[in-house]
Amino acid sequence: MGGGPVRLRPGRPTVALVVLATLVVLVAVAGGLSAASGRSANGDGVRTTPVRPGSLPVAPTRPPTLAASDWTTYDQNGERTGVDPSGASFSPATPAWTSPTLDGRLYGQPLVYAGRVFVATEDDTVYALAARTGAVLWATQVGDPFHPGSVRGLCGNIGPTVGITSTPVIDPARDELFVVAAEQVPGNASHHLVGLDLASGAVLLDEVVDPPGTDPAYQLQRASLALADGRVIVGFGGNAGDCGPYHGLVVSAPEDGAPPSTFVVADRPGDRQGAVWMGGGAPVVDASGDLWVSTGNSAFTTPGKPYDQSDGVLELSPTLKLLQEFAPSDWYADNRSDLDLSTPPVLLADGLVFALGKSSTAYVLDRASLGGVGGELLARPACFGHGAAAHVGDTVYTGCGDGVSAYRVTGDPPALTALWSTSTGGGGTPIVAGGGVWSIGGGSLNEVDPATGATEQRFPLGSSPSSFPSPSAGDGLVLAPTTDSVKAFEGPAGLPPAPGPLPPVGP
Repeated sequence: MGGGPVRLRPGRPTVALVVLATLVVLVAVAGGLSAASGRSANGDGVRTTPVRPGSLPVAPTRPPTLAASDWTTYDQNGERTGVDPSGASFSPATPAWTSPTLDGRLYGQPLVYAGRVFVATEDDTVYALAARTGAVLWATQVGDPFHPGSVRGLCGNIGPTVGITSTPVIDPARDELFVVAAEQVPGNASHHLVGLDLASGAVLLDEVVDPPGTDPAYQLQRASLALADGRVIVGFGGNAGDCGPYHGLVVSAPEDGAPPSTFVVADRPGDRQGAVWMGGGAPVVDASGDLWVSTGNSAFTTPGKPYDQSDGVLELSPTLKLLQEFAPSDWYADNRSDLDLSTPPVLLADGLVFALGKSSTAYVLDRASLGGVGGELLARPACFGHGAAAHVGDTVYTGCGDGVSAYRVTGDPPALTALWSTSTGGGGTPIVAGGGVWSIGGGSLNEVDPATGATEQRFPLGSSPSSFPSPSAGDGLVLAPTTDSVKAFEGPAGLPPAPGPLPPVGP
């Protein structure tokens, strides 16, 4: 795809395209019924030229016991609570469908909007699936992904291709889905912010978001995408093992294709690294639109070095002005041992912030005054931070090295209480749906009791390529990514209706 920004909303398709689109939808629905009955609708994956359907099947009336809900961004909302707000029950849950085999590996959470499930693969392909059946409604390959051996300097542990690694984000006000795709063209490798029409998969925006002077082969776009003030927020870190020279980056790209702005971590002379990766989690967007991120280790590892925003929690404006920061007093020692703050900060309702990383230390911070280096309200031993967290009230459910742990964080005076830990393995990011805490670990989708951590339900999934796999929930389904497919689980209220027309855009 081209290097300069492109912003184009397609016109109405021709009659011939409408007829073709209707046939595609009918075939997809039939395939989805096969998938729902346990047979793969298309074991070879799908690559189609996306077209806007002339008309989708009319959505039947939803059973009154099943509430509709969407999941348009990582962990459901800007504050990353990870909670399905619909109140749908999953007691018990049963397998509903398995999608066709997709063309690449899955690292991000599935998204849900208007009866559709959206996922993106490491082959740079975005899929829209019917939430009722798992059938493919459209699939768009936005570019040619990075291939080891064909991109100079490419390193890390993602393969056989590096394409779309992070969770996309949906802007319902535009009927548009955004992804960041690693793309190679002859003699060039770059990361593209791509906007796709939700109904058809047509490309609406294509813009390179690599800041000048960076080497895309060494920059991994692992953090999930966020939306803030009409901007797509993109976090960059490095590849596994910190191979190659890179900097932690936060890029703020206007949705209209205007030039992006960039915040660089570890940008002092002789410095590097400071990844913004957060175990695959997304930047937190607070009620005022400000951004909260955590950062990894930098090259500064001795006490004489000035603080460089590594191993810390940062608050940024939507245009990436640094507003305040926190780091442990021994941040440079954490850097030396690769013990960074690897999970996204958790903003709690009582003005406190919970932060956790690979040092197995949890920090409670004052949201109004992070306090700089050594500014924590308290620090307590905790689990090995792994992935991101969900939270309800003053309770945080966080991914850990061997499962999920629950902590209660209270103030006046601040206190941190460990409630329970599981040994489900994997440490994938948990969510809360139907009153239970769900996570992926040990090759299974697991639900545990939020009060005790006792296992309530377990469903085998098979392997996952991600170190931080996470389910999502929406439209009466719990959705779990596997290596190259999506598995859906329904509650007692049954399956959602067939996808209907998308809601109208704008006034």
